[in-house]
Amino acid sequence: MKTSEIREAFLKYFEGKGHARIESSSLIPAGDPTLLFTNAGMVQFKDTFLGLEKRSYSRATTCQKCLRISGKHNDLENVGRTARHHTFFEMLGNFSFGDYFKQDAIKFAWEFVTEVIALPKKRLWVTVYEKDDEAAGLWCANTDIPPERVLRRGLKDNFWAMGETGPCGPCSEIFYYLGDDEAVQSAEELLADSTLYLEIWNLVFMQFNRDAQGNMTPLPKPSVDTGMGLERVAAIKQGMLANYDSDLLRAIIAAVEELSAKRYNGQSYEPSADAQYAADVALRVAADHARACAFLVADGIMPSSDGRGYVLRRLIRRACRHGRVLGLKQAFLYKVAAHVVSLMGEAYPELKRSKEQIAKIVRAEEEKFLATLETGLGILEKEARATAEKSTRIFPGTTAFLLHDTYGFPLDLTEDILQSYNLTVDHDAFSEAMEAQRERSRSARASETAQILQRAVKPLPTVFRGYEYTEYESKVLGLFDASGEITAAREGQEIALVAEETPFYGESGGQVGDTGTISSNNAALDVIDTQKTGGDTIVHICRVLDGELTAGTPIRLAVDVNRRDKIRAHHSATHLLHLALREALGEHAKQAGSRVADNSFRFDFSHMEHLSAVQIEEIENRVNALIQENHEVQTELLPLEEARKQGAVALFGEKYGEIVRVVRIVPASCEFCGGTHVRRSGDIGLFAITGETAVSAGIRRIEAVAGICAVHHLHRKRSVLRELTALLNTNEESAAERLVRLLERSKELERQLERFSQKATIDKSSQLIEQARVLSDGTKVITGVLQEMTPKQLREAADDLRARIGSGCLALATVSNGKVSLLTAITPDLAGRYHAGNLIKEVAAVMNSRGGGNEDLAQAGGGDPAKLDLAFQRFQDLLG
Repeated sequence: MKTSEIREAFLKYFEGKGHARIESSSLIPAGDPTLLFTNAGMVQFKDTFLGLEKRSYSRATTCQKCLRISGKHNDLENVGRTARHHTFFEMLGNFSFGDYFKQDAIKFAWEFVTEVIALPKKRLWVTVYEKDDEAAGLWCANTDIPPERVLRRGLKDNFWAMGETGPCGPCSEIFYYLGDDEAVQSAEELLADSTLYLEIWNLVFMQFNRDAQGNMTPLPKPSVDTGMGLERVAAIKQGMLANYDSDLLRAIIAAVEELSAKRYNGQSYEPSADAQYAADVALRVAADHARACAFLVADGIMPSSDGRGYVLRRLIRRACRHGRVLGLKQAFLYKVAAHVVSLMGEAYPELKRSKEQIAKIVRAEEEKFLATLETGLGILEKEARATAEKSTRIFPGTTAFLLHDTYGFPLDLTEDILQSYNLTVDHDAFSEAMEAQRERSRSARASETAQILQRAVKPLPTVFRGYEYTEYESKVLGLFDASGEITAAREGQEIALVAEETPFYGESGGQVGDTGTISSNNAALDVIDTQKTGGDTIVHICRVLDGELTAGTPIRLAVDVNRRDKIRAHHSATHLLHLALREALGEHAKQAGSRVADNSFRFDFSHMEHLSAVQIEEIENRVNALIQENHEVQTELLPLEEARKQGAVALFGEKYGEIVRVVRIVPASCEFCGGTHVRRSGDIGLFAITGETAVSAGIRRIEAVAGICAVHHLHRKRSVLRELTALLNTNEESAAERLVRLLERSKELERQLERFSQKATIDKSSQLIEQARVLSDGTKVITGVLQEMTPKQLREAADDLRARIGSGCLALATVSNGKVSLLTAITPDLAGRYHAGNLIKEVAAVMNSRGGGNEDLAQAGGGDPAKLDLAFQRFQDLLG
């Protein structure tokens, strides 16, 4: 069976057992800040398992794209060196949310493995948690596996927990024997973790809830979460011992073989100095990383210096380094990634949709790194050789940081290269250098008080009424300060308040939180910010202006309407801008982030090139045309799949429930959005782009204003124009022409000044030649000061003098703004007799300065101008 056939067989089998087939979620975990990447099938169902989210189905099946490259699941250093480690992989899974439990999970697993994909039963083994008599009994009662093949293991191997507290339970694993001789299988070998026994499927039984004291109580609705590695099962079904030999991965390796003209052996997994081993590792790394990079870019991730973007950058750069092992010195990974798109695009349509973007982003990052790779490798190898001669075998952390900071070498890439030298990096020194840099460049953080208050707030259910109202009467659900929940808040305190219902919008989806006031019969509060935390809890960050407020008190909440209206205009403008960008630049111009505030907004989008003035004007005009058309802004709640079918644009990184809010401004502008908007596009009034810049590789940022803010922006521009026309003594229509003429006149005067300066220098040079001292061997010695020159002009004067005298030694200086620039120069025929670099050190020392250079030209700066004559005398003395 091909990998694609196994994938489809699994999903089809569980659909037949009443499971809903659910699409793989993004590699960016939606609404889960604890994870960098989706690393298991259950991630998209986490809130469902925790009881925080209801779904229309109680059984589900998925083939989830996963990435394990951080935290305890970081497999990066083993990728390419072992038969089964990957960064990206596909995980097949079936899930029960309080529906079936152990018995059906076991029956389904056994039936699929032995009947659907027909793995030989004689090679199958099962493990259960040592205290889970129920699961052990069910395996024997519901399948034909021999009881002696159902083995028990401890907490470490067969008990799963979501965290220190929360859902947990025993798990049961299915193993497959890889050995040649079925007759020599043994329970002892499996329990000793022999590599001949490969785990292929893990069935997790979420049975208990563990509290902070470690006590476990049965869950009212036990659930099931299973995971089976598609690559492992494919390799087994195809009779291969290594995942990399399965059809899909082998096809990607073949693409790298074709580009490099290197042959893949596929047998080299034992580390050696053999060239074939190095080539095999490099081929596997390139194939693995190309697949991971294609999926990361398709999910909206761009190379950057931190977070998910840095992981993508590390993968591309690590692949570049392995490409050099294969003799690939030019960008190549983007071509392999294109092959991944053609192989996996049917199963994952987002790859096809992002085909051009994947090629552009990967290639640009490759070429950027290749420009510094050679220099960086030279530094690394030189330091590695020097370190290898020492007894410590510790590579300097400061050098590792230099490679990271200046030459773009991720630490794991440096460590990867150092393996061949048997060296390790001084991690403490590297971390110190990294932290010192972070401290220097640490950006401003949000208010410490606001952060503490948000951390102290416990999740409470809040109903948002802000779509319909800007004022609302409700009651206080909870009050919090930095220490936690409090019963009352008094004048002068800064607190967090959670209300039962509120018209205040909590910051999310790029839109800032509302401000306004809250009042009761006994207190008045100023709302300085509104945030969302713990799912749907809306937190009002407040200052108590007067009186005392207690929990449970009725309150009146009033949003600052003037500020809210500005935010509405800016948010609706982002939707129209998104549409205009896609129309002008192409469908790849997807939103990559935004910040919608009352005074302006910024909008980040995927695009490789700087926007021209013509493009900016075209986009600005298109948005203003849509505003003038005065379209009605329509919002509706739809099932997630129905919204997708209608073409609604979902944003990467945002979490969506089964029912989503869709905002449609014009037929082509239809987006998932929970923010606040104007009623008609005409309410935006006016739109103006104020700036366009690069954020990172492949990501551009537009800054813009709308509504009254756009009017104020135009007023400021008009004021500047009036001032310029007054200074130029002309009108607006003639201002540009007048300014061009003045600039041309200025340039002509500068050229004339340069010519006069050059003539003066030539005249001065002629004087210096006439005053030259001639040594007994005929060598001319020239010293002198040329006034008000730049160091560059001083060098040019020295070159002119050397050409004119034919043979000689020079010491020239210029003084500008009280600062001395000094140089020594030697004509080519005197090389070997005199050394300009050595001369400048001696001469500069007289002026309390320092300098250096090469044999024929050297320079120094600073020092005491009053000692120039002494310096020139020292130069004469040194020459004899």
